[in-house]
Amino acid sequence: MGAKRDRGLRARAWTMSAAAGGAAAGIALQRRHLRSIARDPDYARLTAPLGGRPLPVVSADGTRLHAEVFGPDTGATIVLAHGWTEQLSFWGPVIRILSSKGLRPVAYDLRGHGRSGPAAAHDYSLARFGEDIEAVLAAATPEGERATVVGHSLGAMSIAAWAEDHDPGARAAAAAMINTGLGDLATGHLLFGELAKRLNSPLAGRIFLGCRARIPSFSSPLLQAVIRYAAFGPTATTGQVAFYERMLIACPPDVRAACGVAISDMDLWHAVARLTVPTLVVTGDRDRLTPPAHARRIAETLPDPAGLIELGQTGHMSPLERPEQLAAAVQRLVSDTASRPGVAAG
Repeated sequence: MGAKRDRGLRARAWTMSAAAGGAAAGIALQRRHLRSIARDPDYARLTAPLGGRPLPVVSADGTRLHAEVFGPDTGATIVLAHGWTEQLSFWGPVIRILSSKGLRPVAYDLRGHGRSGPAAAHDYSLARFGEDIEAVLAAATPEGERATVVGHSLGAMSIAAWAEDHDPGARAAAAAMINTGLGDLATGHLLFGELAKRLNSPLAGRIFLGCRARIPSFSSPLLQAVIRYAAFGPTATTGQVAFYERMLIACPPDVRAACGVAISDMDLWHAVARLTVPTLVVTGDRDRLTPPAHARRIAETLPDPAGLIELGQTGHMSPLERPEQLAAAVQRLVSDTASRPGVAAG
């Protein structure tokens, strides 16, 4: 009995020792991971304060939106709408470049994101995101002037929803739609498209885009690997991925899920005909979430196309991955449309 008891004690001791060793290795790996982020110069630049001037905005349904103004007040206004699970600081690199060129970027947090309030009545429909575009344009654009409105992903979908119910030419001189699609996203993208096609479309959307599962509240190598594969191109830096990871973690699960369901149910292809201002379309050749086919379809059906740019070696996060090229394209759009008169929607 004594020998058997000793063997049992030794086995438990070995198990505890192995578990402690595994935990120590895990802690060491996590510390190494966090140090690599802290040392990344891109992460330091991206997390530096932008120094915007607050601009309070209230949308049509009473939802409070947090917006900030950058650059000189005399510059042409560019309204920037970020994407799903992002924040206005996502535009930081683009904001800095545009401001240095004498332009006046205005960025805002989408409803339920960042410092904006939760949606009134928990309404995260695309129509409400369109109303938010109208509210920000009204608050941000000086009397008698028109802005250029630029949207990334859900922000670009918001532009389409806005155009469906408003006259774009009344408030905007031009638009840019970046890394986006206007329908059939669950079955159309490259991560789970084949599986989604085997399910009915509403079910696929709710499973893949409307998931309410909590994301770990801390950065990890595994989470970053998933984000890098899903959202970024091959040249993305650790700092860029970590910067977006922080936003994804901060997005409330109920907001993320509600927006995902709205996106999965979306069909705004008909709204393209209402976007009567000159409109630039930008995509990444490695975008797995909204592949280039979506951008090509938008560009082919626009009433007043201002070009289609396909950025090489770029995923879904063009404003982070290619800020110089994107800012230059937006600056050209502003310049090319500065003297054009307003165009009423048909």
